Amino acid sequence: MTITSPLDTAPTVRRPSRWGRLLWQLGGLTLLLALWWLVTDVLKLYPPYVFPGPREVWTEISYGLWGSGPQDGKLLAAIGNSLRRVLLGYGLAVLLGGVIGLLMGAWRPLRDTLGAYLTGIQSVPSIAFVPFAILFFGLNERAVLFVVILEGFIPVALAVSGALMNVPPALRIAGRTLGARGLGLTTGVLLPSAVPSILTGLRTAWSFAWRALVGGELLVSASASLGAQLEVGRNTANMALVIATILIIGTIGGLFDAGLRALEGRVRRDYGLEVQQ
Repeated sequence: MTITSPLDTAPTVRRPSRWGRLLWQLGGLTLLLALWWLVTDVLKLYPPYVFPGPREVWTEISYGLWGSGPQDGKLLAAIGNSLRRVLLGYGLAVLLGGVIGLLMGAWRPLRDTLGAYLTGIQSVPSIAFVPFAILFFGLNERAVLFVVILEGFIPVALAVSGALMNVPPALRIAGRTLGARGLGLTTGVLLPSAVPSILTGLRTAWSFAWRALVGGELLVSASASLGAQLEVGRNTANMALVIATILIIGTIGGLFDAGLRALEGRVRRDYGLEVQQ
C-alpha cells in the first residue's frame, strides 16, 4: 500500500515570470495614467494650477530634459548634480558603514554600545538632521553630504554586523579547524558567507540615502538639484514642475533599487538561497 503525502498531492504554485511581472506593472501604470487623465482632463475635478494633467506634467519634463522653454535643461542639470551628490555620499557611507560593521561584528562591547546608539539614531527622520548640518557646515554641499552619509552608513553598519553574527556556527568551526584566525577568519570565511545579507543592507542604505539627499537639497537649495527644483515649483506655484520632479525622483530611485535587487537576487541564487524563476 502506497501512502501519499499531502505535500505530494498539493498543486504546484507557479510564480509569474519576469516578463509576466513586467506586463502587470505596465498594465498598472497604464491604468494609473488613465485615471489621472480622467480626473484632470475629462471630469476636471480640480483646476490645472492645483492638479495638472499628464500633458502639462510631460511638457515640464520635456522642457527640463531636452526641449526649449522656461525650464530648458534645468531638470537635466538637476539630475546630474543630485546623482553626483548621492553617489559620492552613498559610496562614502558604504565604506564607513562597512568598516564600523566589521568592528562591531568582531568586538561585542562595541556592538552592544555603538550598535544600540546607531539603532536609535536610525529612527530619527533624516530631515531632523538638516538644521544641525546647516548650522554646523553652513548652506553648502557639505551639509547635504553629511545628511546623506549619516543616513546611508547606519543601515550598512548594522547589516554588516548582523550578517557576521548570523553566520552559521559550523562555518566558524570549519574555518578555525582549517587554521583561520582573526582577520583571516573574518575576510576568508565570515564575510563571504554574509554577502547576501550585506547586499540587503546596501539596498536599504540606498533608499535611506536617496530620501535624505532630496530632503537636504530641499532646504539647502544653493545650486541646481532635484530638491531645488521642488522649491522652485513651490515658489512659483508651478504644480506641474513639482509633480514632474517627484516622478523623476521616484523613477531614479526605483531604477537604482531594481538594479541592486537584481544583484541581490543573483547572489542569493548563486548561494542556493533562491531558485531560478
